[in-house]
Amino acid sequence: MRLEQQRREVVEACRSLSRSGLVVGTAGNVSIRVDDLVAISPSGVDYEAMSPRDVGIHDLDGNVVDAVLAPSSELALHLAVYGSSDHTAVVHTHAPASTALSTIVDEVPASHYYSALFGGVIRVAPYATFGTRQLADNVATALRDRSAALMGNHGAVLAGAALPKVMNLVPYLEYVCDVALRAMATGARVRVLDDAEIAEVGRLLAGYGQQPTGQD
Repeated sequence: MRLEQQRREVVEACRSLSRSGLVVGTAGNVSIRVDDLVAISPSGVDYEAMSPRDVGIHDLDGNVVDAVLAPSSELALHLAVYGSSDHTAVVHTHAPASTALSTIVDEVPASHYYSALFGGVIRVAPYATFGTRQLADNVATALRDRSAALMGNHGAVLAGAALPKVMNLVPYLEYVCDVALRAMATGARVRVLDDAEIAEVGRLLAGYGQQPTGQD
């Protein structure tokens, strides 16, 4: 089976999203790009029942390479992200806080420094009907120089160089959105961090944690 490991990773990611309450039912989708091929979750399959064989392989034009089921309805979105960036993994969620925030703002207020994890202020792509080319183009534009964006009145999308890294960022995005929602709900003025501070935090976070010393 082609891209067997990647297919397994997609299944596990989908199950993790479901168990964490970050998708509803079979909503949301996950993909991995390997060269000119994309392994993407199928449409309308229960995540707990999904098998690696259910995950289809398509080329960058959306043509079927090896698939027994129809791909996610957001295949075009995933392909648009891959076609406009160096990202090799995409995760789309319907998490509550990020989805709620996508209905009221054009960008997520930088009220927490974790915004820096995503390359700067998180943009909200204008609404378009799910599965359409317009939605795909809107999201690809919102993701320019970013690793996350919200999808207006819809959900969130994250992208990066490897699926485990993208999945690790999913709860951080939901946290940032939840903090913004709670702060805005007070009715008080929300203090936000400026671009210079977000850039500085991004630099600091890039080297955060235990680093190899080169010594045994």
